[in-house]
Amino acid sequence: MTTTNPPVRFDTKIAVLLREDLEPWQRLNVTAFLVSGLGSELPEVIGEPYADADGTAYLPMFRQPVLVFEGAKETLTAAHGRALSRSLPRAVFTSDLFATGNDRDNRAAVRAVPRDQLDLVGLAVYGPRNAVDKVLKGARMHP
Repeated sequence: MTTTNPPVRFDTKIAVLLREDLEPWQRLNVTAFLVSGLGSELPEVIGEPYADADGTAYLPMFRQPVLVFEGAKETLTAAHGRALSRSLPRAVFTSDLFATGNDRDNRAAVRAVPRDQLDLVGLAVYGPRNAVDKVLKGARMHP
């Protein structure tokens, strides 16, 4: 008798929304920074550590896929507002952060701008699938 494991379906979603006009290196950089915020604050999104057949240990990673989307500046602004109104865990990356070189200056750059004036280039959000889907309304999957 052969048993098959059904596909794993998560009731939550990790999503990153990037502004469509970013350069390829910026997309990768912004995505990496944004998801690091989720992993550090939400231990439930992190799986178990890895090991290879030789017993070499590797760090744990997210327990579920990270879906990456893109959209216009207006799409990011709207998504940010929806994430806030739903009180979903979120991380932001603003255009100002491309000009800083360290964590202290990054935080100061965000703190210097009122919420409704942030020049968002990236947003990461985590929460129930349907809530994240509503936050991402108008965005499209990253190619």
